[in-house]
Amino acid sequence: MTALLLLPLLLPFALPALARRAADRLAPVAALWAVTGCAVVLAGCSLAALGAFMLTGLLKLPVFAALGELVHPLHTASDLLVLPAAASSVGALAVCGWTLVRSVLRQTRAFRAARSEAGRGPRAGDLCVVESSRPDAYALPGRPHRIVVTTAMLRSLDGAEREALFAHERAHNAGGHHYFLAAAEVAAHCHPALRQVRDTVRLAAERAADEAAAASVGDRRLTARAIARAALAAHAVHSERPGFAAAATTGPVPRRVQALLSAPRPRGRTGRRVAALLLACAAVSCVASVTGMADIHHRVEVAQGERP
Repeated sequence: MTALLLLPLLLPFALPALARRAADRLAPVAALWAVTGCAVVLAGCSLAALGAFMLTGLLKLPVFAALGELVHPLHTASDLLVLPAAASSVGALAVCGWTLVRSVLRQTRAFRAARSEAGRGPRAGDLCVVESSRPDAYALPGRPHRIVVTTAMLRSLDGAEREALFAHERAHNAGGHHYFLAAAEVAAHCHPALRQVRDTVRLAAERAADEAAAASVGDRRLTARAIARAALAAHAVHSERPGFAAAATTGPVPRRVQALLSAPRPRGRTGRRVAALLLACAAVSCVASVTGMADIHHRVEVAQGERP
């Protein structure tokens, strides 16, 4: 049963391709939930598998077996698989933890700097205007949520385009898209294959905000023009905002503009099949990790002398 723990480590490699198909075939909000949820589940299961491999390898050593009150070291079918897997798991968990802590610290500093900058500028409701020569606009989560826009970005758009841009950013805050982006970022540090999924989650979040903005202003063409002009203005401008602060100028803008200018496509059987594959992928990973850990738990009980 220990070999089942390999499945949670292999299944994440299938997710990037499935996520891209989900972004194409599902409605943006549905794709956002499905891809992010699957990524989080696969990340958690892969960490559980690594932890189980590490624990199994440690309990095979007499010193740790004694600490675990085992009568004898843990018995497994194949030391050729378990011991290298345990050593690799220790290294992988250490790297995951280190990169995640670094990312959290970096994002926390960027968030505090962005909140501080937004607090210094004039405000009108949830809108904060920052004096800057860099065109930028983004949704800043917090209490309360803010829409941050620079004076350079305001000068780049006309009145109607500004309203469409603000509607886009408000849709990010209303939809809690920062939670999805943060979850995708955490998942990316748990398994290398999930790093590619971050871009798909960001695309789904931007597409969801695009559609919400178009519905709010009642003009898909105006929304597309506003996003295109804002992206052109912000082109090659480096922003210090945190990664989970969504912005209309990020992601594959030409693809998003084309989607706004095209009639919404009906979501048929292909979308349902993609959603079913995502669900199956998450379910198989969960079952494999739970079954593998249950088997290890049983072996530990046997080694403790609690079962014959």
